[in-house]
Amino acid sequence: MSLFFLITAAIAIGGTLAAMTRRNPIHCILSLALGLVGVAGVYLALGAQFVGFTQILVYVGAVAILATFALMMTQGHIVSALIEPRRAFSRSSVSGFVTAAGVFSVLGWAAQSYRPLTPSTQQAPAAGAKEVGVALMHTYVLPLEVIGVLLTAALIGAVVIALPSEEERS
Repeated sequence: MSLFFLITAAIAIGGTLAAMTRRNPIHCILSLALGLVGVAGVYLALGAQFVGFTQILVYVGAVAILATFALMMTQGHIVSALIEPRRAFSRSSVSGFVTAAGVFSVLGWAAQSYRPLTPSTQQAPAAGAKEVGVALMHTYVLPLEVIGVLLTAALIGAVVIALPSEEERS
């Protein structure tokens, strides 16, 4: 294992653990962005450049910023929830831990029992970032534009939902 892989894996684990343990929502989002940068680094260390850079652009550059804006627009509604003391574990913590352990064990079993479909002498053709970019801009340009319009409509809908109602304004 390379040192770069170990460092980015540590960043991913540390960022996600910090996102789970922080009480301030802004700190949670920033920690989540750090964890997502770590995951992108792991992708880059494994040689998946397109997936790594897409991770940075989409999740860090879009999702984390969108979550920050959504939190900032609705901050007044959740301040009272932040001030009230919370218990460390809720009633559904046990079921959450059991579900997480089940998912982890199934994923571990799948990773351990994985056998490649192609013989080791043959390698699947690798598509680089250039080939994926050309395919997105020529073959899949319409679905890409539809997704862009859908995400824009979702952002506008989030802003409309966050606006105060007539009763709240007066």
